[in-house]
Amino acid sequence: MGGLLSGVRVLDLTRMLAGPYGSLLLADLGAEVIKIEEPREGDGTRLMGPRAGGESAYFVSINRNKKSLTLNLKDDRGRAIFYELVRRADVVYDNFRPGILERLQCDYATLKRVNPRIIACSVSAFGQDGPYKDLPAFDLILQAMGGAMSITGEPGRPPVRMGIPLGDLAGGMFAAFAITAALYRRQLTGQGERIDLSLLDCQVSLLTYVAQYYLVTGEVPGPIGSAHQSVVPYQAFRTRDIDIVVAIFVEKFWERLCRILGRPELARDPRFETNAGRLEHKAELLPILEQAFLERTGDEWIEILWKEEIPAAPINTVDRVLADPQVRQRQMVVEVNHPAAGGALRMVGNPVKVTEAEEAGYAPSPTLGAHTDDILRSLGYTAAQIAEWREAGVI
Repeated sequence: MGGLLSGVRVLDLTRMLAGPYGSLLLADLGAEVIKIEEPREGDGTRLMGPRAGGESAYFVSINRNKKSLTLNLKDDRGRAIFYELVRRADVVYDNFRPGILERLQCDYATLKRVNPRIIACSVSAFGQDGPYKDLPAFDLILQAMGGAMSITGEPGRPPVRMGIPLGDLAGGMFAAFAITAALYRRQLTGQGERIDLSLLDCQVSLLTYVAQYYLVTGEVPGPIGSAHQSVVPYQAFRTRDIDIVVAIFVEKFWERLCRILGRPELARDPRFETNAGRLEHKAELLPILEQAFLERTGDEWIEILWKEEIPAAPINTVDRVLADPQVRQRQMVVEVNHPAAGGALRMVGNPVKVTEAEEAGYAPSPTLGAHTDDILRSLGYTAAQIAEWREAGVI
């Protein structure tokens, strides 16, 4: 396998989603990712349904292109094997709560003595310091504490979490780019690095202009459904059959929209001529637009809107997304041969397309411990040692 990160070896100690998604991104770019799992149990997501053949659909979605090594890090013999791997690795990546690595004697200070060039990235809910550092958390907790839930949903309704687990996914994305940045710095300086990544910090960072609006105005934002705080119309509309979205972010689209809706006079109405006016008078404008969009089906409106080059889209259900011709053209649905999952398995593809480097391709997610023997033999251990450690529960 090739890829932009070909030759980079990552020791992946992560579980669940926030960590494995980050290592998936690295693996998809060609890094050799060795997923280190507890003997006999492995990553808890292996047990989650629904199942593709004998494998968890959740697990296979975020663990392709990786190798699986079972290793008991609580055992001195297991740690000795881990240190041998660290000597040959570039990155150690974990999502343990603070303090656990120290108890396992796998913290950065220890690993740096084994390999001074090692890059260690720890993803945790709240980071390695602060009053919350020892609290447990999952995606829902981070979405709530990071502000996202307070601005998601319809006005006057209870808050809702985002449909995708962005509290976890953002941590994986930040981890992947932080690791690649550290690899680049090491290329220049020869120095390893310790990366402390907080999922809460990531959520706060993603507030971007929403937080800046508050810091400038002092007004606490609330949920506004599909609409935008500063732009009108920029939201979902019901058509005769489905919901679509229209985004008039640039004034040149407003006159075109009024014309195709059969309401050209709206573009000349002093209340609605500018975005500032539409924002001030949106309570008067939106019912007019809502009524107009009910006159045709969603597909009819999308055809008309796209012909006029007005930013618009259907609100696709997942089945429509995965069948979309643009999505298919970009190979965002791929087929991977996965014998343990019943053979040909369709999966979401890698969004990073490159022209000069070889693409890494796709290998199926590993069964538990599938690469243990091969990896240990590559370190120089004998078949007798491997058998002894397996019997003792070290691997």
